[in-house]
Amino acid sequence: MANALDDASPFSPYRADGKLYGFVCVVTGATQPIGQAIAAELAAHGAACIYTCTSDPDSTPTSSLSTDSNTKIIPYPLLPSSEESTLGLIDDVLNTWGRLDVWICSSGLLGPPSIDLTTPADLQKCFEANSLAPFFALKYAPPAMAKLCSRGNYPNASEKDRAYGSIVVVGSVAGTYGGCWGPAYTMTNHAALGVVRSGVAVLKGTGVRINCISPGQIDVGVDLKNFDMRGMKSQLPPASLQSADKQKEQIGLERAGMPTEVARVAGFLASGFSSYMTGANMVVDGGASVMCPMTVPV
Repeated sequence: MANALDDASPFSPYRADGKLYGFVCVVTGATQPIGQAIAAELAAHGAACIYTCTSDPDSTPTSSLSTDSNTKIIPYPLLPSSEESTLGLIDDVLNTWGRLDVWICSSGLLGPPSIDLTTPADLQKCFEANSLAPFFALKYAPPAMAKLCSRGNYPNASEKDRAYGSIVVVGSVAGTYGGCWGPAYTMTNHAALGVVRSGVAVLKGTGVRINCISPGQIDVGVDLKNFDMRGMKSQLPPASLQSADKQKEQIGLERAGMPTEVARVAGFLASGFSSYMTGANMVVDGGASVMCPMTVPV
């Protein structure tokens, strides 16, 4: 059996045609800035197909084929917190491509900024988006990732000769401490990290890995004028909540991050470059959590 780091393996990250060449991928929350950046990152490194999923009927991805690569982009309506919807997507993927390699949960929900504004229904929605969706990925994606297949007849096709899979949960630094936003955000991101930690034992012996990305202050291209302070449509708080002076004071790299910088970490975790990593939490916050726990004014 070929090693993942062997240049001759279909899973080698050193392939000249891309470290993700041939992979069939799912990205949830694909209309959010981070989800869009992740899809672009996977395509740039040779993925054969990316299902770009959204639960918002008013913001469905419109591109059916990427313009700068052979990667097939398939917009897909998905309720990430729905067991039936998740199983339906997996069936579609296997029936069409015969394999599944990467599942990235980037469908998080911010929720209200204070406990006074948080209703039980709000908390439930945050749990569904931030932790139930990763749970369904952990429960149902690995058997699909165990499917082997010969090289298909489509662009960027590659054989799959062994069980391989990577589940990546995009959470928040709120999953390790509080004060980033409201209680629902903190509670449900802790739960999302719990899914990742528990997944190590669940996935033992399957060839599938699960890891978490915890972004800090990320510039998602919105300002306070256009931001829904209820947080029921947003994934992360806008970087403009922290002034430039505060960013320089509290962030080691003295600025907010960009969605592409989160996406590059997702590409790393999806590929064989991270073949000995599972259960990890990759903090992408410019050093803010090392300097001091970040408190965002609301």
